[in-house]
Amino acid sequence: MADTMQFDLVSPERRLASLQAREVRIPGTDGDLTAMPGHAPLITTLRPGVLRIIKADGSSDDYAVTGGFAEISSAGTTLLAEEALHVSEVTPEIVKRFVERASEALRAAKEAGHHDLIDDAAKLMADMVAMGDHIGISPAP
Repeated sequence: MADTMQFDLVSPERRLASLQAREVRIPGTDGDLTAMPGHAPLITTLRPGVLRIIKADGSSDDYAVTGGFAEISSAGTTLLAEEALHVSEVTPEIVKRFVERASEALRAAKEAGHHDLIDDAAKLMADMVAMGDHIGISPAP
C-alpha cells in the first residue's frame, strides 16, 4: 500500500486542491469518514462541515464545505463540493449567509407542509451552525 494518494477538491467555481495526501477526513452525511490510500471504493454525499487534508509531509489543510459528493477509488479521492472555501477565507458574514440559506429552506419546508423535508432542513441548518462553531466563527446575529 502506498503512503499517499491523489486528492482533488473541486467546486463549481474552481479547483481548490490537487495534491498527494496521506488521509482526507470527510464530513459524510451518514457520518464522518477518513479516506486513506488503499481505501475500499466508495461514493458518499457530504454534509456541511470541515474537510481536513493531511498532506504527504504531515501538515494539514482545512476547507469548509457546504455539501456535495466524495468518490474514493484506487486512483485516489475526489471531492465535488457544492461550495467550498479554505477556512482562512471564511468570515462571519459567510457563515451567516450559509445559516440564512438553510433557515430559509427550513421555513419554506414548514410553509409548504413538506413534513418529510422539515427534518432535513433543520439538520442542514444545525450543520451550518456547527461548521461555523468548529472553525471558531459563529454566525453574526
